[in-house]
Amino acid sequence: MPVLLVAVSMTESWSNDRFGIYVHWPFCQAICPYCAFNRVLFRNIDDAVWRAAYVGQIASSFDQTGPRKCTSVYFGGGTPSLMSPATVGAILGRIDEAYDLDHNAEITLEANPTSSEAQKFKDFRHAGINRLSIGVQSLCEASLAALGRTHTVDQAMAAYEAARAAFDNVSIDLIFGRQHQSPSQWRSELDEALAWDAPHMSLYQLTLEPGTAFARRHRRQRLEGLPDEDQLADMHLVTSELCEGAGYQHYEVSNFARPGAEARHNLLYWRSLEWLGLGPGAHGRIDLEDGRYATVAITSPEVWLSEVRASASGEMRRQRLPAHEVATEYMLMSLRLAEGMQHDHYLSLGGKAINPLLLAELTADGLVECQRGRIRVTARGRMLLNTVTRLLAGQ
Repeated sequence: MPVLLVAVSMTESWSNDRFGIYVHWPFCQAICPYCAFNRVLFRNIDDAVWRAAYVGQIASSFDQTGPRKCTSVYFGGGTPSLMSPATVGAILGRIDEAYDLDHNAEITLEANPTSSEAQKFKDFRHAGINRLSIGVQSLCEASLAALGRTHTVDQAMAAYEAARAAFDNVSIDLIFGRQHQSPSQWRSELDEALAWDAPHMSLYQLTLEPGTAFARRHRRQRLEGLPDEDQLADMHLVTSELCEGAGYQHYEVSNFARPGAEARHNLLYWRSLEWLGLGPGAHGRIDLEDGRYATVAITSPEVWLSEVRASASGEMRRQRLPAHEVATEYMLMSLRLAEGMQHDHYLSLGGKAINPLLLAELTADGLVECQRGRIRVTARGRMLLNTVTRLLAGQ
């Protein structure tokens, strides 16, 4: 029997967060072989020059976007904990002047758990950061070395303790599906991580991104010991079982949070809302009078810096997105969330009505649920998320 998505009166489940700013810092002390983000090795840089460039790009962006109420800022990278707290403070100060930074805004900084960076945590707090995301990645020394990480397990634990002393809101990242890792080993490692009682955990399956050293090794058959599909499926089940059993909400495919500790800035991406991208290689989504625009900044740090100093822009490309692309992007991102996709909103963006027979089939297979105007992917459906979203988007 076809599943009907009946429009009903419902309280909007989204928060008031609508606009955020992503600040990309491209410098790293080492290049991790799995990372596909825009990054270069850290060199001696003129901190004052880079600080002025970010502040200048904020002013230039405001001239084009006009007033917005900024409810989140995210410093990503690269390794933004290599920034000076003074630069972080200057950027936040200029954001507040231009975009009326909400006094309850979530302001996140990604950090590596090395001792030198952990020493700056309190200074980052004084600069305006109120949430820290620590790239732990593994609690196994051999895996840390294989992943190209420059910290030890003991340093990761010490950095987490330092972070909790300075911040109430801390997230940790871990990668599973690593070389020579079994589901039982992942269970043991995740048990250990859960004992830290972090408010938020991002738990990612290792993916071989194009252009990375891992992808090149894999093509040459030199990346041995990767888990097979059955083992990966077991690791996903272990992840959900342990985290939900420990009281975490599985609110996004790879993210788990204590109630109220969900990553508000990342929810802008998953809910397909607005964010401004600053810094080399940063992406953004901005709504202007004639539609939604995708923006991409110049990727080369040197070229970006030169362009910003010359014109205060640094933007490489700005493209107006057709309505059907905006709707499809909303579908693909929102189905990653436990709250799912609001069907009426999808249609209002220009989406094509979803075939009720297809929904009935996916529902009967236990892959999706349809309730009060929303389409949600089930726990079973998450295991086949790419297939489910491809079917719904392609129909």
